[in-house]
Amino acid sequence: MADTTAETTTVTKQSDRKAAKLAKEIRAFAAEHGGAEGQLAHIGQAGTRIVLVGEDGGWGDLVAPTYAIAQQAAEKAGLTLHEEFDGEFAAKVVTGPYEWTRMAGIQIGGPANR
Repeated sequence: MADTTAETTTVTKQSDRKAAKLAKEIRAFAAEHGGAEGQLAHIGQAGTRIVLVGEDGGWGDLVAPTYAIAQQAAEKAGLTLHEEFDGEFAAKVVTGPYEWTRMAGIQIGGPANR
């Protein structure tokens, strides 16, 4: 029978390091945007998306390999999490010409993203 204690310890340490790195990035985003709130969204095998919305309306995202690591990172960073990206939370996002051009550029016949 193989000893999995060492393997488990290694995986736990790797997860803790990844969560700490993500927490650092979340705190940096929050500092740049006057605070932040977030929402965790499963994105399949790719992991979990941490959606960040700053107090100034700026937004961004990070990807964690698992939901547990995303949740741990959010807790370490002191990020307030929303269960859903609902209307009230989404209304805090400020979009500019770049985002509108990019969204329109995806559509057939939309303007190019410049």
